[in-house]
Amino acid sequence: MSSGAVLALLVAAGFAATLGILIKYFGMVQLVAGYDPDRVTDDEGLADFIGTNTLYVATLLVLVGVVEYTEPFDGDGTEAVWIAFVVVLLGLTARMIVGSRRYEASE
Repeated sequence: MSSGAVLALLVAAGFAATLGILIKYFGMVQLVAGYDPDRVTDDEGLADFIGTNTLYVATLLVLVGVVEYTEPFDGDGTEAVWIAFVVVLLGLTARMIVGSRRYEASE
């Protein structure tokens, strides 16, 4: 993969890490998509949960960037890396969506 694409992955990782740090360590839950202060009962818990998972996404982006940069696979082997990336990313996304509901008041 080109170094430009690896750089794009690392920039995306830096952005995700920045969001994760702001949410987790500075409690900026207003950065969470769909955040409704009237429904959330535990801002600190939500910030910790979403921030941690966002940092997992940043780590995943760095790992894919490192694998792409070192290219340990011959040619088409990187397809497996990208498939694994998409599967793990979708899993983390679903985890955040479902898990964040425990911090909301039930209707």
